[in-house]
Amino acid sequence: MTTQEKSGANLLQDERYKTIDRTIKRLNRREDALLEVLNTAQEVFGYLPQPVLRYVAQQLHVPLSRVYGVATFYHMFTFEPLGEHTCVVCAGTACHVKGSERIIHTLSEAFDVRPGGTTADKTFSLTVTRCLGSCGLAPVVVVDGQVHGKATPESVLAQVTHILSLAEMLKEGAR
Repeated sequence: MTTQEKSGANLLQDERYKTIDRTIKRLNRREDALLEVLNTAQEVFGYLPQPVLRYVAQQLHVPLSRVYGVATFYHMFTFEPLGEHTCVVCAGTACHVKGSERIIHTLSEAFDVRPGGTTADKTFSLTVTRCLGSCGLAPVVVVDGQVHGKATPESVLAQVTHILSLAEMLKEGAR
């Protein structure tokens, strides 16, 4: 058995690839299912590693360049694993006008993480997106999946600090 065949056999044993396959099958292997398939892939892997992108291209019979094109166009996709905790800051027009840049700067400084990056210890990722569609609540942030409107640098910093402190205490308690 060649290395590529062994690699393919290992993929078939990985439940995450089976989940992608179920999504592809449910959508009848249509090329226009690419966005939903990539979303499923990111949900199960936590990000979109290169082997997964190649697999999706192969399974949907679309060029890898098209898969990369879609994955890089949408800011919801990431090519590196995110941290254990995440903060998404909206940088759309309304949020920008209401101070989202100050929130980004505050978090970046406080946790030594660049926008779009993850801390060295992999506990926190700071993501910036073009728009979250909640302009009436500007500025908007999403911390660990929870939407918070009318955010301030101080309120978001306090919330993220609290979440990371709790996580650290839980880790210490588990030791």
